[in-house]
Amino acid sequence: MTADEILARVLHRDGLMLVIDKPAGLPVHRGPKGGPNLEASFDALRFGLPRPPVLAHRLDKDTSGCLVLGRHRKATASLGLLFKHGKISKTYWTVVEGGPAEDEGTIDMPLGRLNAERGWWQKPDPEGQTAVTNWTVLGRGQGLTWLAMEPVTGRTHQLRVHSAATGWPIVGDNIYGNGPRFGEPILHLHSREIGIPISRNKDPVRVIAPAPAHMHERLRACGWNGA
Repeated sequence: MTADEILARVLHRDGLMLVIDKPAGLPVHRGPKGGPNLEASFDALRFGLPRPPVLAHRLDKDTSGCLVLGRHRKATASLGLLFKHGKISKTYWTVVEGGPAEDEGTIDMPLGRLNAERGWWQKPDPEGQTAVTNWTVLGRGQGLTWLAMEPVTGRTHQLRVHSAATGWPIVGDNIYGNGPRFGEPILHLHSREIGIPISRNKDPVRVIAPAPAHMHERLRACGWNGA
């Protein structure tokens, strides 16, 4: 991304952190084979500081939305602890195939590694790590359901595996669902809102990322009004 492109994606800035709107289809880290990545553009986000910001957490390549960066070492360490201990609230928008009959609920389904060859791919595993997701239906239409999903835990691919294993895979999921194996990113998984407590005496910083263009059509089919 150019400096102007990544600057246009800054949603929040203060002395401790930045929150940017990550685009779908771009990995946050440089891979072993190189290639485009979000970190390569972080120098444009120094805003007068001697060093570029650092990732406080990560989003998958095909996931869009709120991504938090620490602006200096102490801030990054503090943010890392908040994420580790579940103090940061996260709400994702998803569009799923089919959908639940109820309007809200909780998925409590431990997850483990699929196998050694697939590395970070996950599967439901009674002996795996605890994984809990709360969800609420925001709209329905054309055989699709628009959900707000709140991960209580932060396991790899948690929302994708929970959705698929429950019988309503996320639209465009090319690992656990019915998405195409090749082509442009169309995973309908978006980090919509994040709440970050910065002080016991202040309300959390809340940041909202606009819905990405590739989700608009199916969101509208579920009743989204564009806001």
